[in-house]
Amino acid sequence: MHETITLRDATTGATARILPGRGFNCYNFQPLLDGEPVEVLWAAADFVTGQAKASHSGIPVLFPFPGRLRGTSFTFRGRSFPLEAGDGQGNAIHGFVIDRPWRVVDTTETRVVGEFHASIDAPELLNHWPGDFRIAIAYELVGHALVSDVRIDNPGAGPLPFGFGTHPYFRVPLGPRGTADRCVVTVPAAEYWELAKLLPTGEKLPAVGVRGLADGLPFAETKLDDVFTTLRYVAGRASATIDDAASRRRLELSFDDAFRECVVYNPPHREAICIEPYTCVPDACALAVRGIETGLRVLEPGEQFATRIDLRVGLRV
Repeated sequence: MHETITLRDATTGATARILPGRGFNCYNFQPLLDGEPVEVLWAAADFVTGQAKASHSGIPVLFPFPGRLRGTSFTFRGRSFPLEAGDGQGNAIHGFVIDRPWRVVDTTETRVVGEFHASIDAPELLNHWPGDFRIAIAYELVGHALVSDVRIDNPGAGPLPFGFGTHPYFRVPLGPRGTADRCVVTVPAAEYWELAKLLPTGEKLPAVGVRGLADGLPFAETKLDDVFTTLRYVAGRASATIDDAASRRRLELSFDDAFRECVVYNPPHREAICIEPYTCVPDACALAVRGIETGLRVLEPGEQFATRIDLRVGLRV
């Protein structure tokens, strides 16, 4: 059994639970609405014991690459680095920190900060990526919201290429009175990346019809494992939502324009839907070699990247 850190907001009654030993995964978030706790995140019953896959519950953290990288090597500026296949199809997937233990560096009643530093926490990773890296995430309860502040920095002597994403599993419906099939999922995306064997070809296509999430789709009509792009931002932020009319509740996932892509995925059990903001398209470095703009970021020594993701559940008006 892994140690669980529980956050609690005494004013609103909201709670969150995080497993530092399993990728600093926040696997439980319960705001209190009309006196009733609402379980927002889906997690397998045996996730806490370490039996269920770390990528299949809660909010997995994807770094230094989100999604798939083709095959089992990563090439950057002429150097090749060996990776492990993890997607059942011979490709590396979802980075290095998703299931490794993180260190807790600060905690209060409503906030916890975890950190993973490659050269300290898993020195063997330095043979598998171009540079050392450090990622810190602060989870904080703010009213009925769960705020995630993310900081990535390059403590090494050379360049650090990276992409960052999260893979949250959102329960549907948003309460016992709702109906999953009637929940409406909205993601403000105009296009999606064409995939071949789940890897981007480099072509973008209009997100219409069965992928027309910008106008909202009933959950019953979603059968997706797609990388959406060309997102619409308002004042520098994009918002994806799940509306549950029967329970009068709305979930809003808000993220800034550092996130260019948003993966939407239906797990086979269909008890949840994943809405996953990514800072780059999967297999970004390989596409970038072809002159395709992918969102791949490179931090020089001493440079830092910061972003924030807000998750809020409230009553619909």
